[in-house]
Amino acid sequence: MAKRDYYEVLGVDKTATEEEIKKAYRKLAMKYHPDRNPGDKTAEEKFKEVTEAYEVLSDADKRARYDQLGHDAFDPNKNSGFGGFSGFSGGDYSDIFGDIFNMFGGGFSSSSRRKGPQKGSDIRVNINITFEEAAFGCEKKIKLSRREKCSACGGTGSRDGRVKTCDKCGGSGQIRVTQNSMLGMIQSVQTCDKCGGKGTIIENPCANCSGTGREVKQRQITIRISAGVDTGSVLPLRGEGNAGINGGPSGDVLVFINVKPHELFRRDGSDIYLNVPITFVQAALGDEIMVPTLEGKVKLKVPEGTQTGTMFKLRGKGIQNLGGFGKGSQYVTVNVEIPQKLNGKQKQALREFDKAGSEGFQKHKAFWENINKKFK
Repeated sequence: MAKRDYYEVLGVDKTATEEEIKKAYRKLAMKYHPDRNPGDKTAEEKFKEVTEAYEVLSDADKRARYDQLGHDAFDPNKNSGFGGFSGFSGGDYSDIFGDIFNMFGGGFSSSSRRKGPQKGSDIRVNINITFEEAAFGCEKKIKLSRREKCSACGGTGSRDGRVKTCDKCGGSGQIRVTQNSMLGMIQSVQTCDKCGGKGTIIENPCANCSGTGREVKQRQITIRISAGVDTGSVLPLRGEGNAGINGGPSGDVLVFINVKPHELFRRDGSDIYLNVPITFVQAALGDEIMVPTLEGKVKLKVPEGTQTGTMFKLRGKGIQNLGGFGKGSQYVTVNVEIPQKLNGKQKQALREFDKAGSEGFQKHKAFWENINKKFK
């Protein structure tokens, strides 16, 4: 059975934010969790399905690959460099599963937050480029707003550089809470509400960043777009995203590319297609015509007796293969144009042509001979 689209599984749009995806997953995970539906195999499968969808869509890199390639992005037989889905490989499910297990009176402790270094979040940027820029590659400048290490406090969040151990959790970032339930007294571990799970408290917060250790900066980055990209291609800029927390590494910038359509050419992979009108005389007698390519005009020989819809192939006149060698081809389809208005001389010339006989019109002749035999 084919897998459902991950966005459909979670019931969100493809433009959904991280928070919207998390909210949708939390709701479905609590609905289908096995502890809430004991013995219900359908609910169990639903729970696995929504968890797999969240595993991909909550991770910026995986989501980018999924948006580009769909489920094939995680098929080891098709994209061995990506690897397949393997369960909870790296997402932070703590607050989600904390809600689920606490609902059943469990002592699940994953609602606590890590106080160690955490990677900064990724930034998504959409960019439009022309057909020619996609074919030959280009440089572009992108503007983005990102969180960087505070210039005033160096990222410590403290005005004077001093921090102290949280006196409520003793520096662990977690506190134990005892609750009454139908099963008796249940003890669970939660994030310390005084230090927010950091384990330390800043006595004199930095005025510039309000103690967060990060400030928002506007930046302009020059990026190089390789020849051969297409709509849906994603360019990752490692370490150019939001600054990490507690000394963690910065996130990435993911540049999603959209290629504008061309006035003449149509693209299919590395090949391009072009329709060219020719006259009746050119088709009948043959001719050499000049046709446009991405690299300028080239001569194309139209043989005598060319029919409308005939396609010619120009090798190496297509688009560079992305990440590979060689180029695609350009396919030129000629269409014979029938004039709509003729002057007197043209009409007379065609009448004389018709009187000269029907030699050369083999299909026309065969068709009417067949008709005359069947309908005497």
